[in-house]
Amino acid sequence: MQYLPIFTKLDNKPVLVVGGGDVALRKCRAFLKARAAVTLVAPDFCDELVELGNNNEVTLVEAYFNEHHLDGMMLVIAATDLEDVNAQVYEQANARNIFVNVVDDQPKCSFIFPSIVDRDPITIAISSAGTAPVLARRLREKLETLIPQHIGPLASLVGSFRDKVKQRLTSFADRRQFWETVFDSSVVSKVQTGDTSAAAEQLEQLLDAKPEPEGEVYVIGAGPGDPELLTLKALQLMQQADVVVYDYLVSDEIMELVRRDADLICVGKRLGDHSVAQQDTNQMLVDLAKQGKKVCRIKGGDPFIYGRGGEEVQVLAQNQVSYQIVPGITAAAGCSAYAGIPLTHRDHAQAIQFVTGHCKKDGQELDWQSLAKPNQTLAIYMGVIKSPHIQAQLLKHGRDADTPVAIIENGTRKNQRVVTGKLGELADLIERHSIISPALLIIGEVASLHEQLHWFGEKAQTSSFAQPLTGVA
Repeated sequence: MQYLPIFTKLDNKPVLVVGGGDVALRKCRAFLKARAAVTLVAPDFCDELVELGNNNEVTLVEAYFNEHHLDGMMLVIAATDLEDVNAQVYEQANARNIFVNVVDDQPKCSFIFPSIVDRDPITIAISSAGTAPVLARRLREKLETLIPQHIGPLASLVGSFRDKVKQRLTSFADRRQFWETVFDSSVVSKVQTGDTSAAAEQLEQLLDAKPEPEGEVYVIGAGPGDPELLTLKALQLMQQADVVVYDYLVSDEIMELVRRDADLICVGKRLGDHSVAQQDTNQMLVDLAKQGKKVCRIKGGDPFIYGRGGEEVQVLAQNQVSYQIVPGITAAAGCSAYAGIPLTHRDHAQAIQFVTGHCKKDGQELDWQSLAKPNQTLAIYMGVIKSPHIQAQLLKHGRDADTPVAIIENGTRKNQRVVTGKLGELADLIERHSIISPALLIIGEVASLHEQLHWFGEKAQTSSFAQPLTGVA
């Protein structure tokens, strides 16, 4: 370890920045955020630094650097574009055992600035010891997506209760167990939704009594398969769950992101193979939540678009189970985008209809007259098996046999495949290319744009997870 990671309290502590340009300004702002007493030395200063000086936020010394500017300083930054000046600052500061940093000159740094994830009062610092700052920044960006914004307010809230908890619970083990209970309770979700007063009230109640664990269900849309299409909220809740109830359509890459020690329960449905009946799944969610568990009900696509999420939430509400709903990117949006097919286009489609290829056994027949209108896009979910019927009905009700179609198998995933053709050959295309679910049917003039636009979609995905096959793809 080249550098010892420490967090230094700089409230009103004297720090020096040598330089007056943009780099000096960036370092100055970092120090001001830590409430340090900042002095800058330079023969002239950029407008932003002059404004900070005029506002008495910093002290500006209009001069060339010399050794006496180090008197009484705790830290110093050399941020000029003159190597000899930077070297002078380093040598003289080092001789006085003052921590010094020469910007972009790692050998002349007795301390370095890390990349920071700021969720005040929670702070995470990432350092490459100055060897790969861009990589450190990339890691910071990844962490920014993983760490929710409410972590800071949550830390502030529990910090305000620490003394009270210590007075009430004298044993360290009891305090640890109490805080574990707090972080597993809906105090967290109340802070997450901005209701800190309700969170504080619940904290008081937890201190006064030892409640039963409080269960909750997260109904989450996982999108069509590419894990990078998950929402931040979905990822965060997946990491909190005690139990994950999932469908077959949730990709393996996404399942790798759930909490490692969570129990996994598959309730998937495939054509002719419903491993768990829907009413049993509904009751399972209720039972697990009433046992005090945090339950992640994760579904492919969006839970409220042909995902039966609405049915499950109805049962949760009827049984007074707390729940959160997290939308996902529905298959029509994700798969069509990765295939280079816009669902609407001024020249081709002024409307779009989302349709399921099958519904309840006693469901009404689709309005084929409406679905067969030209200049609109049909995005048909679960339509592979019934493609002969879909093709026949659309042709019967007036849709042209030459209408472009696209069949997107395993959309947004590594093994995405796109087959294009005409409506009159839809069923034959599916049989000839051995299309299997999950697959989305896109019927309409926009499907003809796949050949023109798929290169961009393919290129964009090579940096992600999905690499579609194109052509007859």
